[in-house]
Amino acid sequence: MTGNADNGPVVVAKRGDVPNPDTAEIRDLAGAAGYRVVGEVTQHRKEDPAYCLGEGKVAELAALVREKDARTVVFDNRLGPYQTYNIGNTLPEGVEVLDRFRLILKIFGQRAQTKKAQLQVELAELRYELPRAEAKTSLAKRDERPGFMGLGEYDESREQDIKAQIARISDELEAIETTEQHRREQRRESGFDLVALAGYTNAGKSTLLRRLAADLAVDENDGRHPDLDRTAESEDRLFTTLGTTTRRAEMGKRDVLVTDTVGFISDLPHWLVESFKSTLSEVYRADLVLLVVDVSEPIEEIREKLVTSHDTLYERNEAPIVTVLNKIDEVSEAELERKREALSALAPNPVAVSGEEGLNLDTLRARVDDELPDFERERLVVPMCDDAMSLVSWVHDHAAVDDVHYGEQVIIEFEARPSIVERSRAKAADLAAPAGG
Repeated sequence: MTGNADNGPVVVAKRGDVPNPDTAEIRDLAGAAGYRVVGEVTQHRKEDPAYCLGEGKVAELAALVREKDARTVVFDNRLGPYQTYNIGNTLPEGVEVLDRFRLILKIFGQRAQTKKAQLQVELAELRYELPRAEAKTSLAKRDERPGFMGLGEYDESREQDIKAQIARISDELEAIETTEQHRREQRRESGFDLVALAGYTNAGKSTLLRRLAADLAVDENDGRHPDLDRTAESEDRLFTTLGTTTRRAEMGKRDVLVTDTVGFISDLPHWLVESFKSTLSEVYRADLVLLVVDVSEPIEEIREKLVTSHDTLYERNEAPIVTVLNKIDEVSEAELERKREALSALAPNPVAVSGEEGLNLDTLRARVDDELPDFERERLVVPMCDDAMSLVSWVHDHAAVDDVHYGEQVIIEFEARPSIVERSRAKAADLAAPAGG
């Protein structure tokens, strides 16, 4: 994936409830959107209803913007419409004010390559705008004049238009999800187990996918698993994976399709998560979820991310979840053990790996094999004929074959998903049926 164009210098700002608010993530987000961070302003205080920051700190922000000739200010906070307006009036003319969620939507918009992703971005933007349109409508009615506090020309129809667009896009995404659910069922009927990689951005999911499925990219032309993405990006930046990437992997005797999904990010509001639930359905409908975390991060940060991830996953997910402690090459054995013990309540029996270095991947593969639904053993006996050879070929494609004996009868012994065993029995019954029966 190519990098974003330079969107120019930006100053980041953050109000925090604790001293020395951390700006590392908002700086990363600004960089992901193509901005160059040239300065920052932070403040530890309660939220000012008019400016978010205190009025004096906003004046300091305006001075820094002038000094650095920045054209954009990004807040690592959620700003209300009045706060955005008031801050904008304090800054030099023409300076854009973005809050955290507007910045995230900008990044999503830049990364949306598929129709589905583009619809999800549009839906998220509309859900972001709706309460602002409702506020304008309410204030304009109360104040009996348009453009209250400079919030824009009053148009009562805008609110209804947004709601209509939200309904239309939701219907389109539901239709896409129906199609994708049918595709998932086709894959299962073809003998594949579905494994989803979940976790926060930059936890190393894409690198891990490439390691697990290094030489087995999904072939979109064979009709059974028509994914369009044949490779997974593994760049050190947020939101590299906005859509999903699926690759084929071997896990012991199993054929597995592993899907890398959109990365979680901290402090996302419900409306934003809801807008991307279609993408998250790849996680919710999988047979197994690998929850990937960056074990090199501080324990408290990992703990917080695990709690948020569990809240997101257990809301709809029924599949087992295995925590994968990634990037063990960046920590000592003592630190790894200390973190494993500290996180044991949230991540019992995790698998510790390095996607970058390829460490302990066989252990992870074995764990995936153990956690997926059990295979059933089957022994089919069919008459020797051309159609029997076709059945043997089909079983080889869809199951783990232990033995085939050829004589007057063909005996096939194998292990497979229950649905595959059931289909094989039906095919064998057809071969055993008398001609014309």
